[in-house]
Amino acid sequence: MERDGQLDLYGVVAARLKQAHARVAHPEVPGETRRELSRRLLAVTAAAKRDLADAARRLDVLTAELDELGIPDR
Repeated sequence: MERDGQLDLYGVVAARLKQAHARVAHPEVPGETRRELSRRLLAVTAAAKRDLADAARRLDVLTAELDELGIPDR
C-alpha cells in the first residue's frame, strides 16, 4: 500500500514541477529572475530523486513564491 502512495505522490510532484517550469518560462518573467527560479527548480527536481516528500515541501515554498511574484499559470 505504501508503494501506491509513493507512486501517487510522484505523479503529483511531477505534475506540479511541470506546471512550475511552465510558469518560470512565462515571457513576462525577467531574465535574472528566470535564471534564479530555474536553478531552484532544478534543485527541487534533483531532490525528488532522493526524497520525494522533501521535494514536495520545497516545491510548496517555490510555488508560494511564484504566487507572491504574480507569475501566472500558463
